Amino acid sequence: MAFAELVCQSNFSFLKGASSPEELVTTAAFLNYRAIAITDECSVAGIVRAYSEIKRHNLPINLIVGSYFSLDTSFQCVLLCPTKQAYAELCRIITNARRRSPKGEYHLAEWDLKSIKHCFIIWLPQNQNNQTQHWGKWLFTYHKDRTWIAAPRYLDSWDNEHFALVDNLHTEYGFPIIASSHVLFHHPDRLPLQHVLHAIKENTTVESLGTKALANGERTLRNISKLEKLFPHQWITNSLTLANQCHFTLDELRYQYPAEVVPNSMTPINYLRECVEKGILKRFPTGISNNIRGIIEKEMKLIEAQGYEYFFLTIYDIVQYAKQKHILYQGRGSAANSVVCYCLEITAVDPRQINVLFERFISKERNEPPDIDVDFEHSRREEIIQYIYEKYGRERTALAATVITFRFKSAFREVGKALGLAESQLSYTLKNINRRDKTVPWKAQLAACGMDVTSKKIRQLIALVDDILGFPRHLSQHVGGFVISSGPLYELVPVENAAMDERTVIQWDKDDLETLGLLKVDILALGMLSAIRKTFDLLNQQFDIPVSIPFITALGDDPQVYDMICRADTVGVFQIESRAQMTMLPRLKPRCYYDLVVQIAIVRPGPIQGEMVHPYLLRRHGKEAISYPSQAVRDVLSRTMGVPIFQEQVIQLAMVAAGFSGGEADELRRAMANWKKNGRIFEFKEKLINGMTRKGYENRFAEQLFEQIKGFGGYGFPESHSASFAVLTYVSCWLKYYFPVEFFVALLNSLPMGFYTPSQLIQDAKRHNITILPVCINHSDYDHSLVYDQGKKAIRLGFRIVNGLSLAAATSLVKHRPEEGYQSIQEVRQTYHHQRDMSALASADAFSSIAGNRYQTRWAMMDSQASLPLFNTNDEQLTLDVAPNEKDTLIEDYASTSLSLRTHPIGLLLKHKNLSTYTFAENLQHKNNKSVVHVLGCVTGRQAPGTASGATFFTLEDHTGNMNVVVWQATARHQQQAYLKSHILQVDGILERSPEGVTHIIAGKLTDRSQWLADLAVSSRDFH
Repeated sequence: MAFAELVCQSNFSFLKGASSPEELVTTAAFLNYRAIAITDECSVAGIVRAYSEIKRHNLPINLIVGSYFSLDTSFQCVLLCPTKQAYAELCRIITNARRRSPKGEYHLAEWDLKSIKHCFIIWLPQNQNNQTQHWGKWLFTYHKDRTWIAAPRYLDSWDNEHFALVDNLHTEYGFPIIASSHVLFHHPDRLPLQHVLHAIKENTTVESLGTKALANGERTLRNISKLEKLFPHQWITNSLTLANQCHFTLDELRYQYPAEVVPNSMTPINYLRECVEKGILKRFPTGISNNIRGIIEKEMKLIEAQGYEYFFLTIYDIVQYAKQKHILYQGRGSAANSVVCYCLEITAVDPRQINVLFERFISKERNEPPDIDVDFEHSRREEIIQYIYEKYGRERTALAATVITFRFKSAFREVGKALGLAESQLSYTLKNINRRDKTVPWKAQLAACGMDVTSKKIRQLIALVDDILGFPRHLSQHVGGFVISSGPLYELVPVENAAMDERTVIQWDKDDLETLGLLKVDILALGMLSAIRKTFDLLNQQFDIPVSIPFITALGDDPQVYDMICRADTVGVFQIESRAQMTMLPRLKPRCYYDLVVQIAIVRPGPIQGEMVHPYLLRRHGKEAISYPSQAVRDVLSRTMGVPIFQEQVIQLAMVAAGFSGGEADELRRAMANWKKNGRIFEFKEKLINGMTRKGYENRFAEQLFEQIKGFGGYGFPESHSASFAVLTYVSCWLKYYFPVEFFVALLNSLPMGFYTPSQLIQDAKRHNITILPVCINHSDYDHSLVYDQGKKAIRLGFRIVNGLSLAAATSLVKHRPEEGYQSIQEVRQTYHHQRDMSALASADAFSSIAGNRYQTRWAMMDSQASLPLFNTNDEQLTLDVAPNEKDTLIEDYASTSLSLRTHPIGLLLKHKNLSTYTFAENLQHKNNKSVVHVLGCVTGRQAPGTASGATFFTLEDHTGNMNVVVWQATARHQQQAYLKSHILQVDGILERSPEGVTHIIAGKLTDRSQWLADLAVSSRDFH
């Protein structure tokens, strides 16, 4: 006998369903169900996962699309989609219900139900009362031919009463009855997890749920023999009858591009060609070569054959708007780095500089949508977003979703609270668990944190945290992936409100869109673009020749800029500013644009885990011969000296060396992206190795390739993206080398962004002999500014750096500042007199030019009577002849602005303590390799990448520069307090210097010296 489960909620019914869509369809197929409906609450967010799982494993089960709704406590139902029209109707109903309510909620109206013309309705009556009779009559009046009654059986004390109720409703109204388990999980073992999810949703404990919790594990997928014992035969047959009427599948969805980007009088391909020809005149002012013309024609034919004209024109329209508004942008992606996109001004990457096939080798075979992301200035991206909403309307565009899942910290905290553990205990444990210690799992660290790992509750905690990791928590908005359609978007996928005002999101994420072949336009934010544009603004105020990205790249590779890069003098620049990149720069020694493309991609977990870095460096410097096992492999790897550096190369190797088809390559790429979540990459191991050995490759080479593919899983960097980033990397380095003052001003005005704090950037600026002037009530603007000090360019810090100062106060101070400047604190107070803002300015010592030091300023501010107009005279006021000492000044500098221009913390300690045994950063170069050193510095960064074999990389800053410290796992474990919590750290260790001059200190002993400046608030960038 067969069966169809038609009421089934997955974990995309957030904090209610306790199994994934994949688990549900796989289990249903295993139990020989004929069909299963995924009916998440007011949502279709999980349906694509189920669809993908069925297709991937060719499961013998039909998937039905539906959704569960609760109008109020009196009426619950499920809507099923028999046809595409019914699916569009369901999406409209979900959209209306969601758009009426704040994010994460919905409100179903009676009108929504009354408007149904295509969906089937499965009624879930709860108990016998007046409301039940009301809804029975209502459904009979409006939907008597499309209504069915579900009769769940939970094996509790209400079963007989409930069966009598549905039987009476069937007799009275004629609605057919279907058997259902109203499934919330695929196996009864998930009951404890469902209890925990329920408690999290109710913000209470499992124990406090009482009778609101499920009584047993019967809300599961039961085997058919059990169902036959629990339900009348006719009810089971009815489930199949209804399922057989539902023919709609997600394969029927078709995306249509918006058409208004093309003038009415032109065809899409003709208009695209016209735009490209205009761009040729700009990009190739001296004329176009036959080779480039041939590439353009090849790309245009491919675009037309694939039907992507509207997509390119949509991106073109967006970037033209950005140009019109003087918003800096840069396109990236495989299609973005085509000659067509270069002519359309979507990207600044000259395709003559790189070797990226427009077809990207596998995209053409897979018929994959074009890959174009566009980064905009992070401070102005919202203008682009609102332009898209305004142009296409809220009905036709929305952001893609991002599924927020339970990660370790949220899982541990939420499960612990649900089990009744104290929040203080959970917080203490989370702070003291070192998740970066790969040799001691977090479970083994619980005892050291004071938890009784033998107790039943803690064993439950461990098991449930494992179960809930990776579970969906809620939907959020994608960073910038827009879906734009020609018709109402809600006919394709439901739309709901985002947390941010004026934002809407669809219920599918980027992977779901990719599965269905739906187009997403990525409108992303990049802080470096803001910094570059602001630098250009400062330069264009000084010079007649406009400075721009094309202007700089047209100058060619500048040896002096590359000298700076090879010295790793790259603090603040784009992409190559991290500790790992700065370590690699003197080793790789980039000397041209394509070297930067490789440099950006090689310092990534993919190449590192795949053990490709050292072979590349050896071959680059002529210390290892380059060999290829075949011409096909040579064609793929020749541009990177026989070593796969880029994500595209790894996929290409699977195709040319192992015989993967385009579809199989697509599956491999997806498995690579998610293998650490689901381990799917291992499904391809046997096929990959067998395919390569059949083609004559050695088994060793095949095994090595699989390990490299694993290394790229989730971290491989595409060459097309690296090529786009390399342009911005070079431009930022060029600006830093030739115009460091302008660059640092722009960088500081673009924060928060990048890798460094304002203090670190200013320390680097000082090392480049740039004068930094303090915040001043009479000379500072809100932003930092370029000024002249004794005829030399300098940086004046702006009010934006003052902690606690409101934007309104800073704006008012500048707007109302007299030409001759403020003369007294009282005058400032009368202009803008909020005490909180005045105190923030005093703490930052902004009044020093008119009121003396901080103590004197605060003394003057206490004279409230003097601020009244009657007493506002220039008569001499009583002053306080006391000055803060150097330590107090330093501590308050950091508290008020997070930095100090007066002295560095280590410089201050040097004056008051005997630090003769320590080696400072500037003197490390004079120490011998393998010598013992003792260093002291402020901790400005802790990094523990997964590729580092358990090592943590510390950056210590003293008054002379930065020091790189390597802390091995055993050292960290045995000195955990100093490792995790030090602000000022002493390291006793061994100095190691590479042949290229890269210096590290291998830590032996860590000593927390924070108590030497106990109140100092030094910020560090930890574990990013």
